[in-house]
Amino acid sequence: MSVEQVQEAASGGEDEAVTTLAAASVKTYAVAPGVRLNVRSGPGTGYGITRTLAEGTRVPIFCQTPGTTVSGYYGTSNIWDNIDNGEYVSDTYVHTGSDGYVADRCG
Repeated sequence: MSVEQVQEAASGGEDEAVTTLAAASVKTYAVAPGVRLNVRSGPGTGYGITRTLAEGTRVPIFCQTPGTTVSGYYGTSNIWDNIDNGEYVSDTYVHTGSDGYVADRCG
């Protein structure tokens, strides 16, 4: 989640106005403990790795889609989580608390 703070200092000794703008609240989920998770360009193991997430990372899930079936830390599933534009991780490595979909299907 990003938070932007804008500060304007008024001239002539007037009080400083501070405005805080928060981006839309996005829930994040923990990646499985002890896992450095590959992020792929599509919902499956046949897609290229775009980057690797560090241990202890939390990820947003913007939408979910079916893809390659993977056996991971949290079981076996074909659900893939879209964590950024063109970036997917297997849901079997993300602690969502569910074996099913927790976000809208990707369109």
